[in-house]
Amino acid sequence: QVQLVESGGGLVQPGGSLRLSCAVSGSRISINNMNWYRQAPGKQRELVATITSGGSTNYADSVKGRFTISRDNAKNTVYLQMNSLKPEDTVVYYCNAVHVRGLYDYWGQGTQVTVSS
Repeated sequence: QVQLVESGGGLVQPGGSLRLSCAVSGSRISINNMNWYRQAPGKQRELVATITSGGSTNYADSVKGRFTISRDNAKNTVYLQMNSLKPEDTVVYYCNAVHVRGLYDYWGQGTQVTVSS
């Protein structure tokens, strides 16, 4: 069983920074494509950032230049560094692990990010 536990969410002022963490157990992150999604109430879940098993990264246009996804294979943890945060970044963020051969697709429980003065 693969488990994902997010942490690092909270309240931050506009222009501030947060770093989200996703600790993975039950699977090595190096064999997964790891994603960060976010979802606002009543809206579809939006893909924010991806880091592939090979280390390639991709970002939604809305966060390019502000967010950075990275991973630490030794800690089996994926990070989302969020800078220059805006009020519209206020949503729940979810970590997602997809096996490179599609054997599984797991989600974390989500962590709330609130950007407000």
